Amino acid sequence: MKLVAAHSLYFASAGGDVLCEACEQLGWKSPTKIQIEAIPVALQGRDVIGLAETGSGKTGAFALPILQSLLSSAQRLHTLVLTPTRELAFQISEQFEALGSSIGVKCAVIVGGIDMMSQSLVLAKKPHIVIATPGRLIDHMENTKGFSLRALKFLVMDEADRILNMDFETEVDKILKVIPRDRRTFLFSATMTKKVQKLQRAALRDPVKCAVSTKYSTVDKLQQYYIFIPSKYKDCYLVSILNELAGNSFIIFCSTCNNAQRVALLLRNLGITAIPLHGQMSQNKRLGALNKFKAKSRSVLLATDVASRGLDIPHVDCVINYDIPTHSKDYIHRVGRTARAGRSGKSITFVTQYDVELFQRIETLIGKKLPAFPTQEEEVMMLVERVSEAQRFARLEMKEQGEKRKRPKGGDGDADDTEQASGVRKKVRGGPGGPGGGGGGGKKKKGGPAWRGGR
Repeated sequence: MKLVAAHSLYFASAGGDVLCEACEQLGWKSPTKIQIEAIPVALQGRDVIGLAETGSGKTGAFALPILQSLLSSAQRLHTLVLTPTRELAFQISEQFEALGSSIGVKCAVIVGGIDMMSQSLVLAKKPHIVIATPGRLIDHMENTKGFSLRALKFLVMDEADRILNMDFETEVDKILKVIPRDRRTFLFSATMTKKVQKLQRAALRDPVKCAVSTKYSTVDKLQQYYIFIPSKYKDCYLVSILNELAGNSFIIFCSTCNNAQRVALLLRNLGITAIPLHGQMSQNKRLGALNKFKAKSRSVLLATDVASRGLDIPHVDCVINYDIPTHSKDYIHRVGRTARAGRSGKSITFVTQYDVELFQRIETLIGKKLPAFPTQEEEVMMLVERVSEAQRFARLEMKEQGEKRKRPKGGDGDADDTEQASGVRKKVRGGPGGPGGGGGGGKKKKGGPAWRGGR
């Protein structure tokens, strides 16, 4: 990050050396494009709009100038960072704490799904930086005595397009009304939508626009493929790919919580270590699932779009779109979970007979024709029997869990992502479906199934 110091004399003058050291410890050798653009402008005291693709180092671009400001004039409740999802809030907090550990920065994460009383106690200690989702922040502003953001110096909106898409507009308006007008605002977004433009006019004063990617883009090192398959064989193709690329880590995106849960159970029944992450899980379970995946004790994460934004899991080798995203822009965010920070990665999108139009929209948006992923139909069809048996057991388990939820007693209603949720797995014959479990060998033939036809 010494380059950043070179960019701007400010950085070296007001104690920037501490931050440069922190960057070096984190292994940040040189700034990313968005950091080169945004940090000097932010250090000059201007408002910033940062438009950059996912995985481009946006967090560093706003964290460093804020920490620099804290160094020159320390103050409690100095910064508010708004994020769309709980997981992203925890991740931003980790980055602030890592960068500001030597100067003793205190952060508070204020998100739903966690007890309000314990959060009130944290806020009473007046942390320097509050990282929050809009809904829960409003709850505290209305109900927690003594909590006020009247002295706020910085407001950051990260993934602003998603905050507004999730219908947080009224909450954001309420927050803007109670924080000081005389503040600095950083607005970061991967895409510039009409709503973001409107918010920019309301919240920012004479901002500088730092755009790194103007068109919707995916990273160069990402190899993107599609597979055209009949929808009833989706599970078989998924198991086949997981076997073929065994040893890699995967995030598989499903369109619904139910589907994510079902596919996770199905894979577990075949001996593949899968764990779900979706909105119906309690916050502790969600963080637990993420940590298990980050610690590599699970190699497959089944996620809904909760996990498609901002999450930085360094070792994702492959993203599979099991269900094609209905919004083309979500495709960019999903595949952005791999090939981060200069590493390479793969993405495979399942296209069924019902998804052709959605898939064409995605190709138009990214301006690329994607190649087909080579598969062998005969080998996949050999898995049908084992997969359909696992499907049956997964359905039974889903049913059991549904009944457990309805019963009030029995304690933890969502113990559905733990190892115990595989009671019937032992009944599935055919050994583990891990590496080599689904018939590897054989040469790949290009072209794939006969039904691939036109696109």
